[in-house]
Amino acid sequence: MTEETKTEKQTEEKKELSLQEKYELCLSIGEECIKPTELYSLLEHVEQPLAYDGFEPSGRMHIAQGILKVINVNKLTQAGCKFVFWVADWFALMNNKMGGDLKKIKLVGQYMIEVWKACGMDMTNVEFLWSSDEINKRSNEYWTLVLDIARRNSVKRIQRCGQIMGRNNSDDLYASQIFYPCMQAADIFFLKANICQLGIDQRKVNMLAREYCDLKKIRHKPVIISHHMIMGLKKGQAKMSKSDPDSAIFMEDLPGDVNRKINGAYCPEGDVEKNPIFDYLKYIIFQKVDSITITRKEEWGGNVTYNSYEEVEQAFIKKELHPQDLKKAVAKVINQLIDPVRQYFKNNKKAKRLLAQVKKAVLQEQKRKQKEKLKNQKEQEKEQVKEKEPENEKEKK
Repeated sequence: MTEETKTEKQTEEKKELSLQEKYELCLSIGEECIKPTELYSLLEHVEQPLAYDGFEPSGRMHIAQGILKVINVNKLTQAGCKFVFWVADWFALMNNKMGGDLKKIKLVGQYMIEVWKACGMDMTNVEFLWSSDEINKRSNEYWTLVLDIARRNSVKRIQRCGQIMGRNNSDDLYASQIFYPCMQAADIFFLKANICQLGIDQRKVNMLAREYCDLKKIRHKPVIISHHMIMGLKKGQAKMSKSDPDSAIFMEDLPGDVNRKINGAYCPEGDVEKNPIFDYLKYIIFQKVDSITITRKEEWGGNVTYNSYEEVEQAFIKKELHPQDLKKAVAKVINQLIDPVRQYFKNNKKAKRLLAQVKKAVLQEQKRKQKEKLKNQKEQEKEQVKEKEPENEKEKK
Protein backbone atom coordinates (compact mmCIF):
# COMPACT_ATOMS: atom_id res chain seq x y z
CA MET A 1 0.00 0.00 0.00
CA THR A 2 1.39 3.38 -0.93
CA GLU A 3 1.51 6.25 1.53
CA GLU A 4 -1.17 8.02 -0.52
CA THR A 5 -3.65 5.13 -0.36
CA LYS A 6 -2.87 4.67 3.32
CA THR A 7 -3.87 8.32 3.94
CA GLU A 8 -7.05 7.85 1.88
CA LYS A 9 -7.98 4.78 3.95
CA GLN A 10 -7.43 6.72 7.19
CA THR A 11 -9.72 9.50 5.91
CA GLU A 12 -12.48 6.97 5.22
CA GLU A 13 -12.04 5.37 8.66
CA LYS A 14 -12.36 8.78 10.26
CA LYS A 15 -16.14 8.68 9.80
CA GLU A 16 -16.56 5.10 11.01
CA LEU A 17 -14.58 4.83 14.26
CA SER A 18 -16.30 3.25 17.24
CA LEU A 19 -15.66 4.46 20.80
CA GLN A 20 -13.21 1.58 21.35
CA GLU A 21 -11.38 2.40 18.10
CA LYS A 22 -11.09 6.06 19.07
CA TYR A 23 -9.75 5.06 22.46
CA GLU A 24 -7.16 2.66 20.99
CA LEU A 25 -6.10 5.25 18.40
CA CYS A 26 -5.46 7.85 21.12
CA LEU A 27 -3.57 5.34 23.26
CA SER A 28 -1.37 4.38 20.29
CA ILE A 29 0.20 7.86 20.48
CA GLY A 30 1.48 7.56 24.00
CA GLU A 31 4.48 6.05 25.70
CA GLU A 32 2.41 6.78 28.80
CA CYS A 33 -1.22 7.71 29.43
CA ILE A 34 -2.53 9.16 32.70
CA LYS A 35 -5.14 7.76 33.04
CA PRO A 36 -6.57 5.36 30.41
CA THR A 37 -9.91 5.05 32.25
CA GLU A 38 -10.27 8.84 32.25
CA LEU A 39 -9.45 8.93 28.53
CA TYR A 40 -12.15 6.37 27.76
CA SER A 41 -14.72 8.27 29.80
CA LEU A 42 -13.74 11.56 28.14
CA LEU A 43 -14.20 10.12 24.63
CA GLU A 44 -17.50 8.59 25.70
CA HIS A 45 -19.04 11.74 27.19
CA VAL A 46 -17.44 14.70 25.41
CA GLU A 47 -18.40 15.12 21.76
CA GLN A 48 -15.18 16.89 20.72
CA PRO A 49 -12.46 16.80 23.39
CA LEU A 50 -9.82 19.52 23.17
CA ALA A 51 -6.21 18.33 22.97
CA TYR A 52 -3.28 20.70 23.13
CA ASP A 53 0.46 20.96 22.75
CA GLY A 54 2.59 24.02 23.38
CA PHE A 55 5.79 24.64 21.47
CA GLU A 56 8.56 27.19 21.74
CA PRO A 57 9.58 28.59 18.35
CA SER A 58 13.32 28.15 18.74
CA GLY A 59 14.98 27.27 15.45
CA ARG A 60 14.70 24.81 12.58
CA MET A 61 12.26 21.93 12.96
CA HIS A 62 13.56 18.39 13.28
CA ILE A 63 11.69 15.27 12.19
CA ALA A 64 10.22 14.53 15.64
CA GLN A 65 8.58 17.97 15.78
CA GLY A 66 7.55 17.59 12.15
CA ILE A 67 6.52 14.12 11.01
CA LEU A 68 5.95 12.61 14.48
CA LYS A 69 3.77 15.57 15.52
CA VAL A 70 1.75 15.26 12.31
CA ILE A 71 1.17 11.55 13.00
CA ASN A 72 -0.03 12.26 16.56
CA VAL A 73 -2.25 15.23 15.68
CA ASN A 74 -3.87 13.39 12.77
CA LYS A 75 -4.65 10.44 15.06
CA LEU A 76 -6.29 12.68 17.66
CA THR A 77 -8.40 14.61 15.15
CA GLN A 78 -9.35 11.31 13.51
CA ALA A 79 -10.51 10.16 16.97
CA GLY A 80 -12.83 13.18 17.12
CA CYS A 81 -10.68 15.69 19.00
CA LYS A 82 -9.96 19.30 18.24
CA PHE A 83 -6.24 20.10 18.47
CA VAL A 84 -4.90 23.46 19.65
CA PHE A 85 -1.27 24.40 19.13
CA TRP A 86 -0.18 26.92 21.75
CA VAL A 87 2.51 28.91 19.93
CA ALA A 88 4.53 29.76 23.02
CA ASP A 89 6.33 32.88 21.82
CA TRP A 90 6.41 34.48 25.28
CA PHE A 91 7.71 31.22 26.74
CA ALA A 92 10.55 31.13 24.21
CA LEU A 93 11.36 34.71 25.26
CA MET A 94 11.39 33.67 28.95
CA ASN A 95 13.64 30.73 28.13
CA ASN A 96 16.01 33.07 26.26
CA LYS A 97 15.50 31.36 22.90
CA MET A 98 16.65 33.22 19.79
CA GLY A 99 18.52 35.57 22.12
CA GLY A 100 15.22 36.72 23.64
CA ASP A 101 14.33 38.51 20.37
CA LEU A 102 10.52 38.29 20.10
CA LYS A 103 10.54 39.32 16.44
CA LYS A 104 12.80 36.37 15.55
CA ILE A 105 10.78 34.03 17.78
CA LYS A 106 7.56 34.94 15.91
CA LEU A 107 9.35 34.41 12.60
CA VAL A 108 10.32 30.87 13.66
CA GLY A 109 6.73 30.22 14.83
CA GLN A 110 5.40 31.13 11.37
CA TYR A 111 7.97 28.84 9.74
CA MET A 112 6.96 25.88 11.94
CA ILE A 113 3.30 26.31 11.03
CA GLU A 114 4.24 26.28 7.34
CA VAL A 115 6.22 23.04 7.80
CA TRP A 116 3.22 21.28 9.36
CA LYS A 117 0.99 22.43 6.52
CA ALA A 118 3.50 21.07 4.01
CA CYS A 119 4.02 17.62 5.54
CA GLY A 120 0.48 16.33 5.67
CA MET A 121 -1.19 17.64 8.81
CA ASP A 122 -4.98 17.56 8.48
CA MET A 123 -5.87 21.14 9.43
CA THR A 124 -9.65 20.56 9.57
CA ASN A 125 -9.80 20.55 13.37
CA VAL A 126 -6.49 22.22 14.16
CA GLU A 127 -6.06 25.76 15.52
CA PHE A 128 -2.92 27.80 16.20
CA LEU A 129 -3.07 30.28 19.07
CA TRP A 130 -0.18 32.63 19.88
CA SER A 131 0.38 32.87 23.61
CA SER A 132 1.22 36.60 23.53
CA ASP A 133 -2.03 37.44 21.72
CA GLU A 134 -4.32 35.21 23.79
CA ILE A 135 -2.83 36.19 27.17
CA ASN A 136 -3.19 39.88 26.32
CA LYS A 137 -6.84 39.37 25.33
CA ARG A 138 -7.75 37.74 28.66
CA SER A 139 -4.91 38.89 30.90
CA ASN A 140 -6.91 39.03 34.15
CA GLU A 141 -8.12 35.45 33.77
CA TYR A 142 -4.67 34.17 32.81
CA TRP A 143 -2.55 35.86 35.47
CA THR A 144 -5.05 35.01 38.21
CA LEU A 145 -4.57 31.35 37.27
CA VAL A 146 -0.78 31.64 37.17
CA LEU A 147 -0.58 33.35 40.56
CA ASP A 148 -2.92 30.82 42.15
CA ILE A 149 -0.78 27.92 40.91
CA ALA A 150 2.38 29.73 42.06
CA ARG A 151 1.13 30.41 45.59
CA ARG A 152 0.06 26.78 46.08
CA ASN A 153 3.48 25.32 45.20
CA SER A 154 6.94 25.59 46.73
CA VAL A 155 9.96 26.79 44.74
CA LYS A 156 11.42 23.30 45.18
CA ARG A 157 8.37 21.71 43.50
CA ILE A 158 8.54 24.18 40.63
CA GLN A 159 12.27 23.62 40.14
CA ARG A 160 11.59 19.90 39.67
CA CYS A 161 9.83 20.90 36.44
CA GLY A 162 13.04 22.38 34.99
CA GLN A 163 13.28 19.53 32.48
CA ILE A 164 10.38 21.01 30.50
CA MET A 165 12.67 23.86 29.44
CA GLY A 166 15.59 21.57 28.67
CA ARG A 167 17.18 22.40 32.04
CA ASN A 168 18.39 20.27 34.94
CA ASN A 169 17.39 20.84 38.57
CA SER A 170 20.96 21.96 39.29
CA ASP A 171 21.10 24.52 36.46
CA ASP A 172 21.38 28.19 37.32
CA LEU A 173 17.96 29.45 36.20
CA TYR A 174 16.79 32.92 35.27
CA ALA A 175 13.96 34.25 37.45
CA SER A 176 11.67 34.03 34.39
CA GLN A 177 12.40 30.30 34.15
CA ILE A 178 11.26 29.74 37.72
CA PHE A 179 7.89 31.22 36.73
CA TYR A 180 7.70 29.24 33.49
CA PRO A 181 6.20 25.97 34.90
CA CYS A 182 3.42 27.89 36.67
CA MET A 183 2.50 29.50 33.36
CA GLN A 184 2.64 26.23 31.45
CA ALA A 185 0.36 24.55 33.97
CA ALA A 186 -1.99 27.55 33.76
CA ASP A 187 -2.13 27.17 29.95
CA ILE A 188 -4.00 23.88 30.33
CA PHE A 189 -6.83 25.46 32.31
CA PHE A 190 -6.77 28.71 30.32
CA LEU A 191 -7.30 26.75 27.07
CA LYS A 192 -9.79 24.39 28.78
CA ALA A 193 -7.76 21.45 27.44
CA ASN A 194 -9.05 17.95 28.10
CA ILE A 195 -5.91 16.23 26.82
CA CYS A 196 -2.26 17.25 27.17
CA GLN A 197 -0.45 15.68 24.22
CA LEU A 198 3.20 16.56 24.73
CA GLY A 199 6.47 14.65 24.96
CA ILE A 200 7.32 12.50 27.97
CA ASP A 201 9.87 15.19 28.93
CA GLN A 202 6.90 17.46 29.81
CA ARG A 203 5.42 14.94 32.24
CA LYS A 204 6.36 16.81 35.45
CA VAL A 205 4.51 20.00 34.60
CA ASN A 206 1.47 18.06 33.34
CA MET A 207 1.42 16.26 36.68
CA LEU A 208 1.67 19.67 38.39
CA ALA A 209 -1.59 20.57 36.63
CA ARG A 210 -3.27 17.38 37.85
CA GLU A 211 -2.04 18.07 41.40
CA TYR A 212 -3.55 21.55 41.14
CA CYS A 213 -6.90 19.88 40.32
CA ASP A 214 -6.67 18.01 43.66
CA LEU A 215 -5.90 21.24 45.52
CA LYS A 216 -8.82 23.05 43.86
CA LYS A 217 -11.11 20.02 43.97
CA ILE A 218 -11.52 20.12 40.19
CA ARG A 219 -13.28 16.88 39.30
CA HIS A 220 -12.21 16.36 35.68
CA LYS A 221 -8.44 16.38 35.43
CA PRO A 222 -6.59 16.77 32.13
CA VAL A 223 -5.67 13.41 30.60
CA ILE A 224 -1.95 13.17 29.80
CA ILE A 225 -0.88 11.34 26.64
CA SER A 226 2.91 11.59 26.50
CA HIS A 227 4.67 10.59 23.30
CA HIS A 228 8.09 8.96 23.08
CA MET A 229 11.17 11.19 22.73
CA ILE A 230 13.04 10.03 19.64
CA MET A 231 16.75 9.48 20.21
CA GLY A 232 19.53 11.54 18.72
CA LEU A 233 21.44 9.84 15.90
CA LYS A 234 24.73 9.69 17.78
CA LYS A 235 25.62 7.10 20.41
CA GLY A 236 24.21 7.90 23.85
CA GLN A 237 21.95 10.79 22.73
CA ALA A 238 18.68 10.27 24.60
CA LYS A 239 16.92 12.80 22.38
CA MET A 240 17.50 15.03 19.38
CA SER A 241 19.29 18.33 19.87
CA LYS A 242 18.93 21.46 17.77
CA SER A 243 22.35 22.59 18.94
CA ASP A 244 23.89 19.54 17.25
CA PRO A 245 22.69 19.49 13.60
CA ASP A 246 24.00 15.95 13.07
CA SER A 247 21.90 14.56 15.94
CA ALA A 248 18.68 14.76 13.92
CA ILE A 249 17.10 14.99 10.51
CA PHE A 250 15.66 18.45 9.93
CA MET A 251 12.52 18.94 7.89
CA GLU A 252 14.14 20.69 4.93
CA ASP A 253 17.45 18.80 4.97
CA LEU A 254 18.74 18.03 1.46
CA PRO A 255 18.88 14.37 0.31
CA GLY A 256 22.66 14.34 0.73
CA ASP A 257 22.37 15.62 4.31
CA VAL A 258 19.86 12.89 5.15
CA ASN A 259 22.03 10.17 3.60
CA ARG A 260 25.14 11.39 5.42
CA LYS A 261 23.45 11.68 8.82
CA ILE A 262 21.73 8.29 8.63
CA ASN A 263 24.90 6.64 7.31
CA GLY A 264 26.83 7.98 10.32
CA ALA A 265 24.14 7.10 12.86
CA TYR A 266 24.82 4.75 15.76
CA CYS A 267 23.50 1.32 14.76
CA PRO A 268 25.49 -1.63 16.22
CA GLU A 269 24.96 -4.90 14.39
CA GLY A 270 22.31 -7.15 15.96
CA ASP A 271 21.49 -4.66 18.74
CA VAL A 272 18.16 -2.79 18.70
CA GLU A 273 18.46 -1.38 22.24
CA LYS A 274 19.21 2.36 22.36
CA ASN A 275 19.50 2.23 18.59
CA PRO A 276 18.22 5.47 16.96
CA ILE A 277 17.62 3.81 13.59
CA PHE A 278 15.02 1.57 15.24
CA ASP A 279 13.44 4.59 16.92
CA TYR A 280 12.96 6.11 13.46
CA LEU A 281 11.54 2.83 12.16
CA LYS A 282 9.07 2.31 14.98
CA TYR A 283 7.79 5.81 15.62
CA ILE A 284 8.03 7.43 12.19
CA ILE A 285 8.56 5.13 9.23
CA PHE A 286 6.11 2.32 10.03
CA GLN A 287 3.56 4.91 11.15
CA LYS A 288 3.62 6.34 7.61
CA VAL A 289 4.27 3.36 5.31
CA ASP A 290 3.29 -0.30 5.35
CA SER A 291 6.59 -1.79 4.23
CA ILE A 292 10.28 -1.10 3.71
CA THR A 293 12.43 -2.69 1.01
CA ILE A 294 16.11 -3.49 1.49
CA THR A 295 18.04 -3.32 -1.79
CA ARG A 296 21.23 -5.37 -1.90
CA LYS A 297 23.28 -7.63 -4.18
CA GLU A 298 22.29 -11.28 -4.62
CA GLU A 299 25.52 -12.39 -2.97
CA TRP A 300 24.40 -10.56 0.19
CA GLY A 301 20.91 -12.08 0.20
CA GLY A 302 19.19 -10.08 -2.54
CA ASN A 303 16.33 -7.64 -2.16
CA VAL A 304 13.88 -8.23 0.68
CA THR A 305 10.70 -6.45 1.78
CA TYR A 306 9.61 -6.24 5.42
CA ASN A 307 5.94 -5.60 6.12
CA SER A 308 6.17 -4.60 9.79
CA TYR A 309 8.51 -3.11 12.34
CA GLU A 310 8.64 -6.45 14.15
CA GLU A 311 9.88 -8.23 11.00
CA VAL A 312 12.75 -5.75 10.62
CA GLU A 313 13.61 -6.02 14.30
CA GLN A 314 13.78 -9.82 14.26
CA ALA A 315 15.87 -9.94 11.08
CA PHE A 316 18.31 -7.43 12.57
CA ILE A 317 18.63 -9.28 15.89
CA LYS A 318 19.33 -12.52 13.98
CA LYS A 319 21.95 -10.60 11.94
CA GLU A 320 20.13 -11.40 8.70
CA LEU A 321 20.11 -7.66 8.01
CA HIS A 322 23.30 -5.59 8.00
CA PRO A 323 23.27 -2.05 9.50
CA GLN A 324 24.50 -0.41 6.26
CA ASP A 325 21.78 -2.07 4.16
CA LEU A 326 19.15 -0.99 6.67
CA LYS A 327 20.50 2.57 6.82
CA LYS A 328 20.27 2.93 3.03
CA ALA A 329 16.61 1.89 3.08
CA VAL A 330 15.79 4.14 6.06
CA ALA A 331 17.43 7.17 4.42
CA LYS A 332 15.44 6.54 1.23
CA VAL A 333 12.09 6.49 3.07
CA ILE A 334 12.92 9.56 5.18
CA ASN A 335 13.85 11.47 2.03
CA GLN A 336 10.48 10.52 0.55
CA LEU A 337 8.66 11.67 3.70
CA ILE A 338 10.28 15.09 3.92
CA ASP A 339 10.49 15.78 0.17
CA PRO A 340 7.06 17.54 0.10
CA VAL A 341 8.45 20.01 2.66
CA ARG A 342 11.61 20.58 0.60
CA GLN A 343 9.53 21.18 -2.51
CA TYR A 344 7.15 23.52 -0.69
CA PHE A 345 9.96 25.73 0.61
CA LYS A 346 11.64 25.62 -2.79
CA ASN A 347 8.63 26.52 -4.91
CA ASN A 348 6.53 28.76 -2.64
CA LYS A 349 8.11 32.25 -2.76
CA LYS A 350 6.74 33.34 0.61
CA ALA A 351 7.83 30.09 2.32
CA LYS A 352 11.25 30.24 0.64
CA ARG A 353 11.83 33.78 1.93
CA LEU A 354 10.64 32.76 5.40
CA LEU A 355 13.06 29.80 5.54
CA ALA A 356 15.97 32.04 4.49
CA GLN A 357 15.11 34.47 7.31
CA VAL A 358 14.89 31.63 9.84
CA LYS A 359 18.23 30.15 8.78
CA LYS A 360 19.84 33.59 9.11
CA ALA A 361 18.30 34.07 12.57
CA VAL A 362 19.43 30.59 13.69
CA LEU A 363 22.98 31.29 12.51
CA GLN A 364 23.00 34.57 14.44
CA GLU A 365 21.75 32.74 17.54
CA GLN A 366 24.50 30.11 17.22
CA LYS A 367 27.13 32.84 17.04
CA ARG A 368 25.58 34.61 20.05
CA LYS A 369 25.65 31.40 22.10
CA GLN A 370 29.25 30.73 21.13
CA LYS A 371 30.28 34.24 22.23
CA GLU A 372 28.36 33.80 25.49
CA LYS A 373 30.05 30.45 26.09
CA LEU A 374 33.52 31.94 25.56
CA LYS A 375 32.66 34.86 27.85
CA ASN A 376 31.52 32.48 30.61
CA GLN A 377 34.68 30.39 30.23
CA LYS A 378 36.86 33.48 30.63
CA GLU A 379 34.91 34.56 33.72
CA GLN A 380 35.31 31.10 35.25
CA GLU A 381 39.04 31.19 34.56
CA LYS A 382 39.30 34.60 36.29
CA GLU A 383 37.41 33.24 39.31
CA GLN A 384 39.73 30.24 39.52
CA VAL A 385 42.76 32.54 39.45
CA LYS A 386 41.28 34.68 42.27
CA GLU A 387 40.62 31.56 44.36
CA LYS A 388 44.23 30.46 43.97
CA GLU A 389 45.70 33.88 44.91
CA PRO A 390 45.22 33.52 48.72
CA GLU A 391 46.88 30.07 48.59
CA ASN A 392 49.85 31.56 46.74
CA GLU A 393 50.12 34.31 49.37
CA LYS A 394 50.28 31.66 52.14
CA GLU A 395 53.00 29.77 50.30
CA LYS A 396 55.11 32.95 50.05
CA LYS A 397 54.83 33.51 53.83
